[in-house]
Amino acid sequence: MNPDPLRIKIEEELRALELQDEETKAARAPVELDQQSVGRLSRMDAMQVQAMSAETHRRRSVRITALRSALKRIEKDDFGFCIICDEEIPEKRLTLDPILTTCVGCASTLSGG
Repeated sequence: MNPDPLRIKIEEELRALELQDEETKAARAPVELDQQSVGRLSRMDAMQVQAMSAETHRRRSVRITALRSALKRIEKDDFGFCIICDEEIPEKRLTLDPILTTCVGCASTLSGG
């Protein structure tokens, strides 16, 4: 399997996620508690938006870490092999999600299926 097309896909997604993370940084900032400029309900709305942004950031960070790991596996020529059984992961599976580290059989065993 030639990992170059998947490397490009991974790098593009990584850049996009890092850009999104930077663009939404302000939404994750602590909410001002100045009661003179913001009413209680507006402050509650702002806190809810901040909490949702923080969770989105957490999920995005997990994906970024997984994408960086996939790039490291490509560099080490370990990409595309199941971390459990060491069998080759089908290219179609990796095209759907290049961060996958298990073949279908091992993934179903891990999920209890």
